[in-house]
Parts: sequence; structure tokens; C-alpha cells
Amino acid sequence: MTGHPDVADRATAGFSCGYDATPAGRWAAPGRVNLIGEHTDYNDGFVLPFALPLRTVVAADPQPGERWTVRSEIADRPVDFGAAEADSPGRVTGWGGYVAGVVWALRGAGYAVPGARLAIASDVPLGSGLSSSAALEAAVLAALADLGGLDLPAERRPRLAQRAENGYVGAPTGIMDQSAVIRCRAGHALFLDCRDESVDHVPFDLDAAGLAILVIDSRAPHRHADGEYASRRAACERAADLLGVPALRDVPVADLDAALARLPDDETRRRVRHVVTENQRVLDTVALLRAGRVAEIGPLLTASHASMRDDFAITVPEVDTAVEAALAAGALGARMTGGGFGGCVLALVEAAAAEPVAAAVRSAYAERGFAAPDTLTAFPAPGAIRLP
Repeated sequence: MTGHPDVADRATAGFSCGYDATPAGRWAAPGRVNLIGEHTDYNDGFVLPFALPLRTVVAADPQPGERWTVRSEIADRPVDFGAAEADSPGRVTGWGGYVAGVVWALRGAGYAVPGARLAIASDVPLGSGLSSSAALEAAVLAALADLGGLDLPAERRPRLAQRAENGYVGAPTGIMDQSAVIRCRAGHALFLDCRDESVDHVPFDLDAAGLAILVIDSRAPHRHADGEYASRRAACERAADLLGVPALRDVPVADLDAALARLPDDETRRRVRHVVTENQRVLDTVALLRAGRVAEIGPLLTASHASMRDDFAITVPEVDTAVEAALAAGALGARMTGGGFGGCVLALVEAAAAEPVAAAVRSAYAERGFAAPDTLTAFPAPGAIRLP
């Protein structure tokens, strides 16, 4: 899971080879990890992601008419579509659907989207919970906005990218992923209020604290658009209706026990308990980071994982094994990150302990007969940008 510094060059080469031309520009958007705050976004709650150094790069130039041609280094053939396909959600499938979805969302918002030729290269691993889809959407959105001279400020872009994924692709994701890959800053975590979409850039200086974030790809498949994610979201919405609140964000921790007593079954109570306590863990983590007490967030990360495992029931043996092994090897805290049922684990470690902790996880995987995990030592990187 190490980044390749030539990803931008790969996008340029793919464009030149595919179109026998030089691109007008290159646009990059990163993957992300969520430090804490899982399944809180669609409950109008709080999240705290940061952008990764891994990124997706789109090389592009305009072409006449309402036509879009897209090449990717992961595909043998290009995807080509026109306005009719772009205006019909689900018409373009697979990875090309995310590109068509961006065109659809922009057109639906009244923008004159330029025809374009695009070539895509990426270091963000697919299906690992690091928001490869949001990175693709954000890079394509930035490219089309610049090529068309569209008046599209950064704060409006996450909602359009989310609409592409929700409305065109059909994945019921919240606003966090797109906000993170577009609005994050280097050296900071993005404190996002998912109700009003206000953001605060919270300093997250791992180097100064002598710490590192180890990201562990569990190698268990991550399925964002499957029925499990949708069922958790539906359960939260039903619970909010039963409690008479706009969203579970409106249930304070102090009132949690009383709220749980009003719910009809244990499964619903557990789902609500996770969301309410997870929101509070985000607020507590932000307070510690603002105070420069980075190492003290570790127990909050671990408590978050326990809540996802026991109350929200979204972990799998691979991610639980990675968390347990990391903690046993001295990690200050560890948790699954992402929508669940696979994906990645992050561990807060002393900088010098990153490789020993990674080795301990690999050993635990070998003992369980799991495929060897991949690892990355991450730092907070910038969001979507146009490259020189």
C-alpha cells in the first residue's frame, strides 16, 4: 500500500498513449482515512477524517460537444458516453459510472459541463475503505470545473460529488468521504459537522508528538454499496423517527439511557448507542488534539472499535485480528476505519514502533490463515488540487 511518486506521470502517459496528445492539465484528489466518527455522517453527526498521501490523478483536455471519453490504467478499454447516458442514472456502470455520475450531478445543478477526454491513474487501493471512489469523483469534478471555467467553490463540491455516488451509482454514502478528499489540509484532521457541513481544520501533528498512524489493509473485501450498509442506515433513520428527533445526532449522551429505554428491541438500542457514543468520542478527540494531547486519543480509538464490533456489528475477523494484534504489540489505540465489513484498520503508534506493530499484525494473520495484510504509515495530506 505504498504510494508511487509517479502516479501523476502515469496519468499523463496514459493520456498521451490513449489520445496521442498532451493533456491540458492534471488534477489530483487523495484517499482518506477517518480518524474517528464512523456511521455518524448520515446521522447528521461529527466526523474527523484526514487525507492520505495516496491519490488519484486525472489528466484531461476538452473535446467538442457533449461527449466524455475516459481511460483508466486498470481497464483495457476506454469508457465513452454522451449526454443521454450521463442523464440516465445507472446507464454507465463499473468505474466509469463514477465519472458519468459527476457529469450528471453537474448538469443537474445547472452547469454547462464541457466535453472532455480523461485518463486516470491511482495509488488509492480499490475496495479497502480508503475512499477510492470519492477520490475519483473529486479529481474528475476538479478537472471538469477547470476545463469548463465553472463557478464552483470548494465548499459546494462535496455535495455534488456525493450526489454523483448516491444518485447515479446508487451507493448510499454520507457526505464525509467527499468532504475529506476535497477540503482536507496537510497536517490537519478535518472536523466536519455533517448537518451544516461546516468544517474546522484541527492540528494533527504526529511528528511533533513522536507518533505515527499505521494504516493496515485487512485484505477483507470492502463493500460500500451492499445491503448491510443500507440496512444500518435505515435502522438509524427508523430509530430517529421512534425517538422523535430529526437525526440521532440530536440525542445527547446524557439522555442516552432514557432514549434507549424507549426503543422496542435490543438491536435498535445497540445501533443507537453506537452512533450517540461515537459522536461524543469525536468531540472528545477534537478537544484532545486542540490541546496538543495527541497520544491520549488512543483509548478513544479503541473504544470506537469495540462499539463498531459489539453495537453496530460491522467488523469482520480480519479487522478484529488486526486491532487485537496491534494493541497487544503496544499500539496506543486501534480501530477499523470506513463503512465496515472489511477495509482498513488504523493504529496510533509510537513512530519507532510502526514496523514492529505491523510485523505483529502480519504474524497474527499468518497464524489465522489470513492473506498477508498491506500497511502504510500515513500522515495528513492536502485535499484535491490542480497539479503543476
